[in-house]
Amino acid sequence: LQPPPLYPCAPPLPPGGGCGTMGNVLGRKKPLKEVLREQKRNINKAIRELEREITQMQQNERKLTNDIKKSAAENQMGAVRIMAKDLVRTRQYVTKFIEMKTHLNAVNLKLQTIKSHEALASAMKGVTGAMKRLNQQVNVPQLQRIMAEFERENERAEFTQEAIGDAIDDAFEDETTAEEEDRVVNQVLEEIGIQQNEVIPDAASGSVQVGESAPQGEKEEENKGLDELEARLQNLR
Repeated sequence: LQPPPLYPCAPPLPPGGGCGTMGNVLGRKKPLKEVLREQKRNINKAIRELEREITQMQQNERKLTNDIKKSAAENQMGAVRIMAKDLVRTRQYVTKFIEMKTHLNAVNLKLQTIKSHEALASAMKGVTGAMKRLNQQVNVPQLQRIMAEFERENERAEFTQEAIGDAIDDAFEDETTAEEEDRVVNQVLEEIGIQQNEVIPDAASGSVQVGESAPQGEKEEENKGLDELEARLQNLR
């Protein structure tokens, strides 16, 4: 009786795989991305080998050309005919190798196209899954309530900010600031060659009446604006 082997093959593997096969020892199917990468690597290796062969044969071609010239100068016609036949054969193989390299490049481009399609399909699958999970997690009625509440609070904040700004302007406004503003305006008008009485011709005749009635009108307008702002804030509550 023969002793059992030390490393038996178990469990059975799919066709083409055994204990000595590399890359698929456990019987798992290779993903498409790995297969494409492996085939692309093999094609690039074959292209490099063809390029080396083409370079070597072109060097031999130049050497044969020089030898033919040298033998012809020495009147060795037999050697010239033999080397000429070898030169023609070398040129033919160079042409065939270049054609094979072109075919391999075309196959390589095809593989790259397939790889791009596979990447696109994988990306679309991932995006579709993410969108599906997002749609399952998003509660549309709750989102609508949140947006409505956000809009209401945002409008209330804008009203509050506007009221605070008006109050600050009223608190810091004084006659000195108004006089300074009038002085700056007059200076600008003088620089551009326009007198203030030309811009407002009726200001001199009605200055006293406007001055007397202006504070009352401004006060009424300010009270009206505050009433409207308070009413809008009450509606938001």
